[in-house]
Amino acid sequence: MDPAKVQAVIDWPVPKSRVELQRFLGFANFYRRFIRNFGQVAAPLTALTSVKTCFKWSVSAQGAFDLLKNRFTSAPILVTPDVSRQFVVEVDASEVGVGAILSQRSLSDDKVHPCAYFSHRLSPSERNYDVGNRELLAIRLALGEWRQWLEGATVPFVVWTDHRNLEYIRSAKRLNARQARWALFFARFEFVISYRPGSKNTKPDALSRLFSSSVASTDPEGILPEGRVVGLTVWGIERQVKQALTHTPSPRACPRNLLFVPVPTRLAVLQWAHSAKLVGHPGVWGTLASIRQRFWWPTREHDTRRFVAACSVCAQTKSGNSPPAGRLRPLPIPSRPWSHIALDFITGLPSSAGKTVILTVVDRFSKAAHFIPLAKLPSAKETAQIIIENVFRIHGLPSDVVSDRGPQFTSQFWREFCRLIGASVSLSSGFHPQSNGQAERANQTIGRILRSLSFRNPASWSEQLPWAEYAHNSLPSSATGLSPFQSSLGYQPPLFSSQFAESSVPSAQAFVQRCERTWKRVRSALCRYRAQTVRAANKRRTKSPRYCRGQRVWLSTQNLPLKTACRKLTPRFIGPFRISQIINPVAVRLLLPRYLRRVHPVFHVSCVKPVLRAPARLPPPPPHPCRGRTYLQGP
Repeated sequence: MDPAKVQAVIDWPVPKSRVELQRFLGFANFYRRFIRNFGQVAAPLTALTSVKTCFKWSVSAQGAFDLLKNRFTSAPILVTPDVSRQFVVEVDASEVGVGAILSQRSLSDDKVHPCAYFSHRLSPSERNYDVGNRELLAIRLALGEWRQWLEGATVPFVVWTDHRNLEYIRSAKRLNARQARWALFFARFEFVISYRPGSKNTKPDALSRLFSSSVASTDPEGILPEGRVVGLTVWGIERQVKQALTHTPSPRACPRNLLFVPVPTRLAVLQWAHSAKLVGHPGVWGTLASIRQRFWWPTREHDTRRFVAACSVCAQTKSGNSPPAGRLRPLPIPSRPWSHIALDFITGLPSSAGKTVILTVVDRFSKAAHFIPLAKLPSAKETAQIIIENVFRIHGLPSDVVSDRGPQFTSQFWREFCRLIGASVSLSSGFHPQSNGQAERANQTIGRILRSLSFRNPASWSEQLPWAEYAHNSLPSSATGLSPFQSSLGYQPPLFSSQFAESSVPSAQAFVQRCERTWKRVRSALCRYRAQTVRAANKRRTKSPRYCRGQRVWLSTQNLPLKTACRKLTPRFIGPFRISQIINPVAVRLLLPRYLRRVHPVFHVSCVKPVLRAPARLPPPPPHPCRGRTYLQGP
């Protein structure tokens, strides 16, 4: 008999607990039919499994243990491997080791007999494998151990495992690096992996647990380390206040059950009640609730409000519930059509006749718009050429162009182009698209119309775009009460043939007068509409603080391209940064660091908030709680 075949059973250690003995008997039970008088041989061991008797290893138990191991490793249990017949490889893995049994069905009694045993202790790195990889490792080691028989077997062998997912490992489309290496090794063998429930796979399971200890399963272990068990918790801040009271007497107004806090220690009390780990930077009321439990001084509420408002941690990590700052500052009202225009792009559209982008051009006076389909996002030079061919040649040169901060509109070429045609460039502030609300609103309108016209065939939107533009320009605007056609051209295109016949042909002078009356009507309507819009918008906004040059502010991170591991735990504000210029009452320019050099430094006041001064120098971190009555000061 080759010793290597049975080494795993020969080296089976003497059971030191009832659990280890039960594991050995469970393994032995599968071979009791091959051992004569198995019950009598194993009787001394079976008696020790009873919970009514004390587990004491005796000479008779040792004799039965050695006899059973000898019977397992000798005929008629073990059979000689025959490569002409099918092998069965039973594998299992535990947290500490893997086990396997190589078996074949005997021709004499038609029963499965073991050919060899295998057991392997897992290395520290192998213990880090997940369950699936440990079970796969058991197959890899078993096939490597018995490759001289399995690789040359004429009949495909069967691998029994209690991990069902391994049945599909050879047909998996995605494998990690380790599994890919093992798959190359498995390609040398002809075998089938078959699932076998754990209740029927206890033989290799027992071998895989030879290296485990039963101490962890029998001895209870505390969840909390001894050093973390806290008795009566006492804060060092209380002792600090009591020491200060030896020099400053408590006033009569102080309640009897509270400690009066002298002026020198008030900041320390505020820091403890607001920044301790047990409270976690609460608001004003939460901080006051902690202070009111033990401390008192006359200006307690006022000092707490100032301290919480000046907390830099709260300023960076909390977002306020108040409405955004900055009153609505509308753009000036033009005096004629197409003197002030707004530009924007609509992207993300399906390809339609080779077009994927729409350039929106809106007249801020009449609300008329042109929607120009494009193959792709144009450059600054291409945008200028498109505007000349589709807008300027029809409506003339504008005096102001409003746009967002796209690369086409922030380039030096675009600024020089607008300067040459006599138009000013008005760019929206950073992360505040409301500045270009005219174009944004037109984009919403054209999107709604296109969805209605091309919902059955979205790829036909370019064919429907001229009709969508006509619909937009012929319907009355809520701001002016007139259609863009009427506001810009002085007439409304007829929808019915009966409207073509006019009673008389108007003179040129009458047409001009009618246009002037229309423009005056439109301008007065725009003034009324702007006033209504300002009132409605300011109901949802608060007046912004009065900023000055050099003032420090916090900057919102809502739209900043920050590289963080977890966006949810990113501070809501960063900084502080200094204001370098006041653009207007609702926009400021900041001095940003180098890591934000790609961010435009002009921001709406709703994206910043002032840095408030702390009432005094911050004290050291709050003290730690300690056990019993022994005080432990913080670092």
